[in-house]
Amino acid sequence: MTRKPESQMKPTLPLRHLLTPLAILLLSAGMAIAQPMGGGGGFGGRSAGPTQVGVVTAAVETVALTEVIPGRAVAFQESAVRPRVGGMITEILYVSGQDVTVGTPLFRIESDTYEAAVLSAEATLTQATTARDNAATNLQRLEQLSNNNAATRTDMDGARATFAAAQATLVNAQNALDDAQRELKWTTVSSPIDGIAGLPAITVGDIVTANQTTGLVNVTRIDPIYVDLTEPAARLLSVRTQIEQGQLSPKDTVDVTLTLDDGRSTSFTGALVAPEVAISQTTASQTIRFQFDNPQRRILPGMFVRGEITIGSTDAVLVPQRATSRANDGSLTVWVVGAGNKSEQRTLTSMGVTRNSWIVTEGLIAGDQIIVDGLSNMQAGRDVVPVPVTINALGLVEDVPATPQGGN
Repeated sequence: MTRKPESQMKPTLPLRHLLTPLAILLLSAGMAIAQPMGGGGGFGGRSAGPTQVGVVTAAVETVALTEVIPGRAVAFQESAVRPRVGGMITEILYVSGQDVTVGTPLFRIESDTYEAAVLSAEATLTQATTARDNAATNLQRLEQLSNNNAATRTDMDGARATFAAAQATLVNAQNALDDAQRELKWTTVSSPIDGIAGLPAITVGDIVTANQTTGLVNVTRIDPIYVDLTEPAARLLSVRTQIEQGQLSPKDTVDVTLTLDDGRSTSFTGALVAPEVAISQTTASQTIRFQFDNPQRRILPGMFVRGEITIGSTDAVLVPQRATSRANDGSLTVWVVGAGNKSEQRTLTSMGVTRNSWIVTEGLIAGDQIIVDGLSNMQAGRDVVPVPVTINALGLVEDVPATPQGGN
């Protein structure tokens, strides 16, 4: 047998080595055939045909215009109780945190000197009364003698002067007794208002003085309670202008929902007391005071709150915030389905936000189809296929439920 040279022999690969590249080639070709041009499903997918977009239909409705305003709670009444006489504190007559009414005793000041002053004033009054009576008797006697020409004119004038002086001394003595009795009464320090008595600022044995600058205790009334909300002056002028131009219909009553420090919102029945007359020079805002019932005492003085106030209503279109964007000049814009199912951009005029939607008063009309989904790379004049969707409470897009059809 003739053997070929090694240089002329061709290597022989196993069959499995040939099948592997062939299988990969065929699989790649099959995937290319199965995958459509442009790929990608859902709204806004890039394809050769029109783009599917989720839309909601614009509808004009009466919308309540609300604002969230910061504020602070203020006691309805608060009194720093001060002594009206001086002396040593002998007794504290209340328990801290106790509900008190007008006249409830709070402190007792030593009263010995004031009791002595009352006794002295009573004695002085007795003397003055006796002197007045004597002067009156003397004047009557001289008047009788004068009728018989037995008393001189000088005696009569002197008797009248003595009686007038005695009468004046009696009045002064009576006033002195009244003052002494009043000061004796003030040795028991009482609450001037209804409220809650706080922690005492002094203790038994402390010396106090009349009308001192430091109060003995604060008595605070918190039911009802005031809440002072602050609104920028510029915003107040804007609201007034909207009302004057008929864009906003004011409400007869003001509804306020307060959010407390714990983040919970509670609806309180509040009444507008009055706005502050002047504008703050430091914050350029105006303080508006409201009064609220506070039977559970959840609102405490000094607590910061946020008040959501309904200032009026207007006819507007609610546009989901997710559907809008800002142009380079800051104006609010939205895409809609225009004539011939082509995308069209609109510029909007808004009066604020409610329920995750813009309150739009200009730029849309009832029946406009607002594009809320499929906005990626949206351009003016693009062919679109509108698909009705809804926006849930979380601001997410949901398909419109299919209308159930009748049975067979």
